[in-house]
Amino acid sequence: MLFKRKILLLLIIAAGLVLAFLFTGVSSNWDYILPRRTVKISAIIVTGAAIAFSTVIFQTITTNRILTPSILGLDSMYLLVQTLVVFFFGSGSIAMMDSQVNYLLSVAAMVLFSFLLFKWLLRRGGNIYLLLLVGIILGTFFSSLSSFMQVLIDPNEFLIVQDKMFASFNNVNTDLLGISVVIMIGSLLYYLPYHKYMDVMALGKDHAVNLGVPYERIIQRLLIVVAVLISVATALVGPVTFLGLLVVNLAHEFLNTFRHNYLLAVSILFSVIALAGGQLIVERVFTFSTTISVLINFIGGIYFIYLLLRENKAW
Repeated sequence: MLFKRKILLLLIIAAGLVLAFLFTGVSSNWDYILPRRTVKISAIIVTGAAIAFSTVIFQTITTNRILTPSILGLDSMYLLVQTLVVFFFGSGSIAMMDSQVNYLLSVAAMVLFSFLLFKWLLRRGGNIYLLLLVGIILGTFFSSLSSFMQVLIDPNEFLIVQDKMFASFNNVNTDLLGISVVIMIGSLLYYLPYHKYMDVMALGKDHAVNLGVPYERIIQRLLIVVAVLISVATALVGPVTFLGLLVVNLAHEFLNTFRHNYLLAVSILFSVIALAGGQLIVERVFTFSTTISVLINFIGGIYFIYLLLRENKAW
């Protein structure tokens, strides 16, 4: 009953921020402003849900609350794809001009990279920690390669790439939003048969195996769900590195439980609150002089340092 009350409280706060975002400052231009803001808030909900959901799953798999799926190098892969297109074809190419082509290209590249990485490592007997290590190395490599090419391209075209480095909800394509929702629903349906194992998986590999969970098979399936959701969220609005870390840890502190039925719901609500509230601050306080990803990464980075210091004290 206490958990349900907490979820209801967060739901009221999230709904309040969504309504504030939709109707604050609207005067007489309802027909123009409201549809644009509806697309924005829809993108916020989709992105927040995808990042929060995937981060809960990922932290359960790794049994580590200071890791996020971005450690697999997907954010760096996204920036590399954007840089490669501009480097070889220029900012006037169809992949940069047509948002749907760019979206599908980015999602396909990130999902393919994840699938090949998972298949190569896990099928060869590698464990999840080796996967994380290789993900960090490849992410650093992709980031360095992107920086190298960005130095070589024309400064005007670099501005095009720079826009892709930070998450933005200002120019979300309605068609891309629809595609993202369809992919998310498909990922959720794929995940549902494995949801019953999540509370046991949180106990760690040894306990899960002893309790009869087909651990390796489930790990491979859940990693696919994580990769798809993060790829969709990143391709839709851009990278938001620390959002998952922030909201999932807040959900743990708020609930003080490992029951995934509640953790998933609360993490998604915290994510919507963070993004909707952050976008309100960006638009009303900073008047678009910064982006939501800068704000989230700043707060999330401070919280990450706090978590590291707290873990260090625990040791």
